[in-house]
Amino acid sequence: MYTSPILLKSLIYEEEKRQRKQCQSLLLVARNIFSHLDNVTALLSEIMTEARNLTNAERCSLFLLDKEQNELIAKVFDSNMADDGGESKDVRLPANQGVAGHVATTGEMLNIYDAYSHPLFYRKMDEVTGFKTRNILCFPIQDDSGVVGVAELCNKKDGRYFTHFDEEIANAFSIYCAISIMHSLMWKKVRDAQHRSRLANELMMYHMKIPEEEVITLAQASIPLPLEIHKDFVTFSYNPRQTPDSDTALITLAMFEDLGMIQRWRIPKLTLARFILMVKKGYRDLPYHNWMHAFSVAHFCYLLLKITNLQETHLMALECFTLFVACICHDLDHRGTTNSFQHRLKTDLGAVYSSESSVMEMHHFSQTMAILHSDGCNIFENLSQKEYTQCLDYLQLLILATDLANHFRRVKEIHKILEDGYDYKNERHHILLLNLLITSCDLSDQTKDWKMCKTIAERIFQEFFLQGDMEKSIGVNPVEMMDRERACIPDLQINFLNGICFPLYKLLSSFFPQTYEIVQMIGTNIKCWECLKSLMGDQLGTVKSLEVFDNKDLEDEVQKYVENIKQE
Repeated sequence: MYTSPILLKSLIYEEEKRQRKQCQSLLLVARNIFSHLDNVTALLSEIMTEARNLTNAERCSLFLLDKEQNELIAKVFDSNMADDGGESKDVRLPANQGVAGHVATTGEMLNIYDAYSHPLFYRKMDEVTGFKTRNILCFPIQDDSGVVGVAELCNKKDGRYFTHFDEEIANAFSIYCAISIMHSLMWKKVRDAQHRSRLANELMMYHMKIPEEEVITLAQASIPLPLEIHKDFVTFSYNPRQTPDSDTALITLAMFEDLGMIQRWRIPKLTLARFILMVKKGYRDLPYHNWMHAFSVAHFCYLLLKITNLQETHLMALECFTLFVACICHDLDHRGTTNSFQHRLKTDLGAVYSSESSVMEMHHFSQTMAILHSDGCNIFENLSQKEYTQCLDYLQLLILATDLANHFRRVKEIHKILEDGYDYKNERHHILLLNLLITSCDLSDQTKDWKMCKTIAERIFQEFFLQGDMEKSIGVNPVEMMDRERACIPDLQINFLNGICFPLYKLLSSFFPQTYEIVQMIGTNIKCWECLKSLMGDQLGTVKSLEVFDNKDLEDEVQKYVENIKQE
């Protein structure tokens, strides 16, 4: 009689205290979360931290649902890593598999007391990470349109499993999460649209429309045969940079014709002429990454297609067509700066492609698409729907592959193909070979004779030093190769040729022995740079970087050395 009312009042008091604590916690969470709406990654990290704190969990993972791809994407996976200052991971999981997939599909919360005995739990993840999962509380984050994400809490610290109270907090917390995530994604779209608008306006100001009479003149011009262009035009020794700028558009048209692409893919001459002229106009007047570089890369691709019989033995016709187009477009609207520069200085480009490592390459692809979508420029217009889709997929893949960082990530796989044997029926083998081919085309300036190799180095370092000067002007210390005061060009060239070019073309020649003369030329150019370095000797440290190219006596000495190598 006496203890019952006291117990009831105590329980009511405890419930009120619990609800007050929950309300205060959620208000604090709301304040913290809504202060990060301008940065999706920081927001997701904050959500995970707050979710762990609210439920006293050991770990938390937060996934966003990509409905188009039917995947769960974790931009920040495992908030412990984020808290420790480590790099965030980008994890993709099928939206219908595992605990998170079940919650995303059904929209129902799962409170699993014993993870290892539950049929949806995937043990392999623990084996890989070394983390031991005991219990899981997984709940959906949803708005009026449905599930937008999933939060997964692991290992209750102060109990054997997550309680009913934890479930209530998770339900309330998920509402705040959904609101903040949707607002943050909307804010990002608005910002991206602003940046894209600036870039589009800048592009329109920079480029002029191609006069129609210029297009007609090119389309109606007599297309020369390869031997009419130059007797060595279809050899690796030919230097495409000797071509007058006024002839490059017609010779590009001639390469399309000689490769049989105009007829095979039913490309209207006017459309192709307009496309080539628009692409040419799309390159800026930079020391190196200009139209002449694109023309040279396209010529090397033309040589590979002509000399190695790629289309008959290794690739499909559509892949070869897209490879050639990608070579022409791969550096469209290049700014003469690196990806790290775009990220570090938070330029408009860096902001638009903030989630991409290959900032410039994404921009080159975007500009390619802009030209293709311009009136009368779509050279793919007569492809079937399936071919058209494949072509655009290949185009993006190939242009992104010109980022050397992507090449280094794939080079081991390419070597494995060489060891096991190329399988024409294996789509992955096609993709990796295309990566190797376009990288080989992109660096092909280094495969020409010593005189051209030296000229190219001068142009490249002029561009590098302009970036270094910009970085210095804002108080950023440039890396050595971008710094005209510190760069030792012979050393940098020797390292570049030895470390990147020689292995690259050795790998190419392993697939296609017809290209072995390129490997020999790279070897000769390495010896020439070593000779130049040796001749300069003690002077090298006192000579300003670009002055290396101004000494005529040194150039003559190295040229004699080249002649001796040829005679041997």
